[in-house]
Amino acid sequence: MKQQKPWSASASLTPEALVPRLGDSLVEKGLLTREDLKSGLVHQATRASAGQPILLGQALMELELIDRKTLDRAVTEQISQLQEALRQSNLFLEQRVEERTGELQEALDKLTELNRLKNDFISNVSHELRTPLAHMVGYIDLLSVEALGSLTEEQRSAVKVLEKSYRRLGSLIDNLLFLSFDSAASLQLEPTPTQIEELFSHVIEQNQNKADAEKVTLSRKFPANLPEAQADNNKLEWAVGELVDNAVKFNTAGGRVHLTAELAGKRIEVCVADTGVGIPFEKMEEIFEPFHQLDGSSTRRVGGAGIGLTLTKRIIEAHGSKLRVDSRPGKGTRMSFSLPLYEKR
Repeated sequence: MKQQKPWSASASLTPEALVPRLGDSLVEKGLLTREDLKSGLVHQATRASAGQPILLGQALMELELIDRKTLDRAVTEQISQLQEALRQSNLFLEQRVEERTGELQEALDKLTELNRLKNDFISNVSHELRTPLAHMVGYIDLLSVEALGSLTEEQRSAVKVLEKSYRRLGSLIDNLLFLSFDSAASLQLEPTPTQIEELFSHVIEQNQNKADAEKVTLSRKFPANLPEAQADNNKLEWAVGELVDNAVKFNTAGGRVHLTAELAGKRIEVCVADTGVGIPFEKMEEIFEPFHQLDGSSTRRVGGAGIGLTLTKRIIEAHGSKLRVDSRPGKGTRMSFSLPLYEKR
């Protein structure tokens, strides 16, 4: 049996046009024979080829195979069945949507709880580590000033190694505490008027020994009378320090790390640029993944827990800014962001 031809969009839209397989329905109800239906379809096709398209029902009436009253009743009944089918389908879809929404909400609740437990664990472990570390620091300080007796040159060197190690451990614990904030929005900032030139001085001072050991030059540049920025001075200094630390670690002997700040409208543009190894484009997003380093091998050249840039990005985003990365392998990396000017209230 031929399929009913699709109705032209220019034709009048009637209930009959919305009912699928009208002919089959009429045959099933005993209102037409299969031969009558075939005749109606042939007549419909003939009228269409002559440029006078008509509906199947109209073709059947023209051939006097069915009357208008019977046709309208059959069409009305089929429309009613279609409406009921649509209603049942909508009810089923609404039920499925409600079920899926419940499942997703349950999964979200579990994820939120797991995230809370993770943050509590990190926070608790960090605080627990601080107690023995505080005891170690106290005794290391006593040894350093020789309060417990004179030290030989070899012992002084050993104490310096201990001092370096406990500072590193303290830094890692601070990082873990920062990591317990699961997003930039959850970081609590204490905005104050911040002098970028002073911040640069502290960061360079903190990283100078490491830079000297790696034979990397640290430099800075900013305009005179640069206005103060509105920022959490401690967290921002930590974040810029991490950028400089990475720039030194992933540099080469004879390389350079340059810090700049410049006024850009009502914001201050801060940049840390280096002449280091650079970052491949396809690896750009990976550098912000926690506990991840691009070189994950056991023989990698530089150390670190792989959370510094993750936290730096969160701190900068918490300031309402975005950490932008521009890098070319073998040419170096440029990381920049902007800060609002401090406004007196």
